[in-house]
Amino acid sequence: MENNGLSKTEGRYKEGIIKGRIAETLVEELFLSLKYNVFRYGMENTVPGVTKLLRGIRSDVADNIRKMPDFVIQHPSRKDVYFIEVKFRKSGEFSIKDLPENYPYKNCYFIVISKKHIKCVTYDELLKGELVSPGSRNYLGNRKEFELDKQIIIDFCSFAVKFFENV
Repeated sequence: MENNGLSKTEGRYKEGIIKGRIAETLVEELFLSLKYNVFRYGMENTVPGVTKLLRGIRSDVADNIRKMPDFVIQHPSRKDVYFIEVKFRKSGEFSIKDLPENYPYKNCYFIVISKKHIKCVTYDELLKGELVSPGSRNYLGNRKEFELDKQIIIDFCSFAVKFFENV
């Protein structure tokens, strides 16, 4: 019997994309519920279809497009603007080693969603050796610059648990 389904590699790739989109949607809805202006910024939003086009291509332009953060968010009252990159990590771990060499967005915030937590670290903090781990205390709700409602974050953590519990 012929198998016309996805190869294992293609299946893992597609699963990773779906997990990433779920994590991005969680973060987008979290900030929208806190009255932030949220703009999708990443490569799949800025240049639709570019993800497929760039597969297997290695060039400076392709690399810069791949590195684009997922969102630009604007604080609802102060009008401060932030780059946000969302990462789902089953392990709950994220460090500077997870970034591509010469990462160009030095003012980016990385929001890491795991099965249990939503944490946040900046590029500068990663450079200084900080990391996200299951035991780290860098919760998104602790970021003073965002002025977030911790109860809303707890609610979104429960959504993350629902969506990712069997991952």
